[in-house]
Amino acid sequence: MFYREAGQFKTTYQSDGQIFPIRQDRIALAGLLVLALAIVPLFASPYMLSAILIPFLIFSLAALGLNILTGYCGQLSLGTAAFMAVGAFASFNFIARLPGIPMLLAFVLGGLCAAMVGIAFGLPSLRIRGFYLAASTLATQFFVVWCLTKIPYLTNYSSSGVITAQKIVIFGYQFDTPASKYVLVLAIVALMALLAKNMIRSNVGRSWMAVRDMDVAAEVIGFRPMRTKLLAFAVSSFYCGVAGALYAYAYLGTVEPEAYNLDLSFRILFMIIIGGVGSVLGSFLGAAFIVLLPVFLNILAHGLSLPTSVASNLELMVFGALIIFFLIVEPHGLARLWQVGKEKLRLWPFPH
Repeated sequence: MFYREAGQFKTTYQSDGQIFPIRQDRIALAGLLVLALAIVPLFASPYMLSAILIPFLIFSLAALGLNILTGYCGQLSLGTAAFMAVGAFASFNFIARLPGIPMLLAFVLGGLCAAMVGIAFGLPSLRIRGFYLAASTLATQFFVVWCLTKIPYLTNYSSSGVITAQKIVIFGYQFDTPASKYVLVLAIVALMALLAKNMIRSNVGRSWMAVRDMDVAAEVIGFRPMRTKLLAFAVSSFYCGVAGALYAYAYLGTVEPEAYNLDLSFRILFMIIIGGVGSVLGSFLGAAFIVLLPVFLNILAHGLSLPTSVASNLELMVFGALIIFFLIVEPHGLARLWQVGKEKLRLWPFPH
């Protein structure tokens, strides 16, 4: 059964004599998830799975974590890669020091360690904001990388600092193929994205947005800014920590400090700016754009036979131009453009 309410088509199902509405976009989302789980691993090549789809999902999770902090709570952070590094190295050490620990539990514990680090470095947000908060989180990036390179225990006394990640074994099954790793990463990212979506719709999410819009007014109406900001840092760092563990185990295959440099933090920041600040969908759209754009630019440079000096800097120039474009023309990013396009298609060809 279909009916129209508030300009949106819905479908219904019946249970115990009662009719319950289901939003059509949720049905579409569930269909896409089933398609991604069942169809994509069968037809996608190993290169597409390991070089495009897996990093896209991992970066989407990291961008979602940063979007929770920056987009929904209004706390600018430049230390995303540092929290990812904490999650990766903590997961490695839990697996190495505690034989027999389930790998999923190690990922969760790595995320919790990143959350604790996020709370510690989120304390300055209680007094400073804006550019000064960004500078303090930038210090987090340098401090965490310094600790990982100077404390041998964290790198299992490796002379080079580069450690081979353990095999991914969950419930006795070894995830050693690109398809199996893709399914694992997709399941984790989908679950955490669903949790984030529900959290944003809850009282917690409303408190984040109230503090983002006007923290003094939020405190007047009963929200506690200190607890709200620290909770945002904790949840954001947890998401980034799990993303960092997946980045090391499902994509790189190694655990190394240099993989979580400042460039990675800026790339994830670009993802939420281009995709849409304060949007779960924007995190995925921005990650897809950032992952696919270098592939497209590489093909374009070879097709146009551009000089090596131009081709090597083409990606940086395009990224810079896109950041300026979205900040001026469409601050809400690709998510807003997608919403506008969807509304226009819904009304086409009869706009009235």
